[in-house]
Amino acid sequence: MSDSDDQNFQGFGRIGISVWSLPKSASAQWQRAAGLALISGYVDSYTFLKFGVFASFMSGNTTVGGSQAGQAKLVAAGHSFLPIPFFLLGIFVGTLVVQAGQRNQLHRLFASVAAMLVIGIAAAYWTWPGWLSIMILSAAMGMLNTSINHVAGQTVSLGFVTGDLNSLAQHVALGIKSAPLPQAQGPWDTRWARAALLASIWTAFLGGAILGSALASRLAAWTLLVPIVMLLAFTLLDRVTPPPGS
Repeated sequence: MSDSDDQNFQGFGRIGISVWSLPKSASAQWQRAAGLALISGYVDSYTFLKFGVFASFMSGNTTVGGSQAGQAKLVAAGHSFLPIPFFLLGIFVGTLVVQAGQRNQLHRLFASVAAMLVIGIAAAYWTWPGWLSIMILSAAMGMLNTSINHVAGQTVSLGFVTGDLNSLAQHVALGIKSAPLPQAQGPWDTRWARAALLASIWTAFLGGAILGSALASRLAAWTLLVPIVMLLAFTLLDRVTPPPGS
């Protein structure tokens, strides 16, 4: 076996432990990103099962809506397109919340999203119109997607996991070629570490989707209680954790 092949196998061996060797600040970012990705997958799965659309996967809504429009099923297409403007509205509002003032405002964002999911529970319990629930949940996921965009220098997406998988595959390919990582954050920041990070975000999203589907039939109207509790925990942690550099 050549030295190059040996290095490649060593790289694959490191991918499973790279995330655990992150510095404390980057590890905290990763844990929060994974938790929020789980919430995104959970709510997306719940929304799809209950209303036939996605709350954060706008590519899916666009594809389905376009296919329905092409078949002249305009009412169905309108239903599929409905989440998109409210997802954009959520991103708009979430960006303003996060950027308000000088101190980290994530606790306000998490609390706001949790409040919207509480309204989602009320909508399910009192059987409000489905279109209203779609609007609320899509806006909530749009807001959540603005909470974290980078972990240790790596761009991540909480709801658009296609982008995460694309970056993961690129890091693996370039890691095999031993290509240098531009603007690395430290000796621990390698292509294998970033591939492991992105793999964990995708896995968390998948786990959330599985959990949301599994609990939907058991918790019924109370299904969204799980992400609400998680968001309240993130709210509390963000309040008591000092911002970097303080």
